[in-house]
Amino acid sequence: MQPTEKRALQQAYKLAPTYYGVIQITNERNHKIWIDTVPNLHNRWAFYQLNLNKNFYRANQLQTDWNQQVPTDFSYQVLWKKETTDVTNMRATLKTLKTKWLHDLQPFDERGYNQRPKDWQDN
Repeated sequence: MQPTEKRALQQAYKLAPTYYGVIQITNERNHKIWIDTVPNLHNRWAFYQLNLNKNFYRANQLQTDWNQQVPTDFSYQVLWKKETTDVTNMRATLKTLKTKWLHDLQPFDERGYNQRPKDWQDN
């Protein structure tokens, strides 16, 4: 690759829109799901696979299932996304989003890998 081509690709990458959003990892064997919110969706599935392969989520049943099964037993899906340009407080926005999606999908116990928040109220 020529240096000018490389610079053009780098510039295009920098100018590409960045999206935050809600992701879901699904165990296709038992249909349990993991819900998370992320500030940047770019290459997020590779990020999770790398962490799972390195045993990063030790205290989570998702890690246990990942270790006992094959990676192709799991799928990744972006449930919701939006450009980051209109966010002033990403941390608060992601927390609110995660609460909403956890409430809607209830990925706890036999349905999923997420831990029920301590202040959780079933409504």
